[in-house]
Amino acid sequence: MELKNYQMSVINDLQRFLELLTEKQSIRKAYSCLWEEKGIQIGENGMPPYHTVLKGVPHVCVKVPTGGGKTFIAASSIKFIFGAMTHIHPKAVVWLVPSDAILSQTTECLKNADHLYRRKINADFGNRVEVYTKQELLFGQNFNPSKVDENLSILVLSYDSFRANKKEGRKAYQENGYLAAFRNYRTEDTLLLDNTDETALIQVIRKLNPVVIVDESHHATSKLSVEMLENFNSSFVLELTATPKEGSNIISFVGAKQLKKEEMVKLPVIVYNRRSQNDVFDSAISLRQRLEGEAGKEEGLTGKYIRPIVLFQAESRGSKDSTTYQKIKQALLERGIPKDQIAIKTAEVDEIRKQDLLSRHHQTFFRHAKRWWRD
Repeated sequence: MELKNYQMSVINDLQRFLELLTEKQSIRKAYSCLWEEKGIQIGENGMPPYHTVLKGVPHVCVKVPTGGGKTFIAASSIKFIFGAMTHIHPKAVVWLVPSDAILSQTTECLKNADHLYRRKINADFGNRVEVYTKQELLFGQNFNPSKVDENLSILVLSYDSFRANKKEGRKAYQENGYLAAFRNYRTEDTLLLDNTDETALIQVIRKLNPVVIVDESHHATSKLSVEMLENFNSSFVLELTATPKEGSNIISFVGAKQLKKEEMVKLPVIVYNRRSQNDVFDSAISLRQRLEGEAGKEEGLTGKYIRPIVLFQAESRGSKDSTTYQKIKQALLERGIPKDQIAIKTAEVDEIRKQDLLSRHHQTFFRHAKRWWRD
């Protein structure tokens, strides 16, 4: 349950920013001071000045490469944020993720008392931790004023959960009898949204004045994303991403060399250029078949089963020329790949849900065709 050296460095940067925030009583000054202490000036040829996203709310970003354990860093950060911002009560965290797949994975990890992330949070908060999904919140399952006063409440939600322009998002802005117990909880009028019932889930979250953790924050770039953070009545926003968007207030960098030093990156990455998409398909199929032969030999020698898997990253339906997952599937079928050896994974279609991709008993070899969504 120990943090890697580079992860501890990130936590130290966050702690120092929080200390400066208390000392300077100014978000902008704390941010500038943090970098000046590192010998880096703010402005031209240095770090960009602090960019205000939410007025009066610290909004900072940590840049960590893919595979660097961003979720463990986030889990380890909660204690220090609340420790520095003692005026925040109750203790509530809105944990935002960009997709249903990551939502399911994150929820499962945080709800599992034996998982590394949950064990860390439990240790930091004396096992007084409750983790909620949106459905559990909407139905008031184990979610009431007494619970939120006594425990750290972690609300695991997707970016779309509270976007009022989407059907699922609108449920959070509607009157909700299951949350009637919160009607008389923290009744300051300034906490409430106009023209929204006091029992709506969004109103309850506003009363909690939550810390917001934004996982893969480069996906949250639209005006709707900022509006959602404003509607949460956030007290502190911590973004984690490998590719910060323009205007991100970065307080800590982690480089790939640091991951390699800590043996977090162990596999080689070999890149080939191909002349056309057809060459890419043919090369991938050929390479997978060759690897399958090598895996068979390895199993004969060691008894260890290895399944070679090919991942094709498709494009969104931006134009008629986009290589969508339907086009990729058709290309594979035309090359003789059986239909039952192809599976699709998108925000709307999930044909690998709860499947063990490495199991000998699962027949699909070409497992993923993934389409990326952008705000």
